[in-house]
Amino acid sequence: MLKEQLWVIVLESKKAALSGWSALPQTLVYMMGNPEAKQPSFGLITNGDSSVFVKLAQSDGGKYDLSRVFASLTSNQELHHIFQILKGLGQIVGKT
Repeated sequence: MLKEQLWVIVLESKKAALSGWSALPQTLVYMMGNPEAKQPSFGLITNGDSSVFVKLAQSDGGKYDLSRVFASLTSNQELHHIFQILKGLGQIVGKT
């Protein structure tokens, strides 16, 4: 957690077939516990094979939005996109 606005959830599993989507409810619960509810919270769910970004706006009634799925193990380009997004989120969170 970075300044209680950036949450990273890593789904650990011995079964490669376990979807990262199974971590979405728990991720949202953690993010809803953010004491800084005035600002949106951002999260990253990854199972090592795929990654999804989550944005939660509690001030807007708890609405959340999801990014597309980044298939990180299939392409270096996908990893590059993930790191670019994390860098951008770090800059946004660092300003608040």
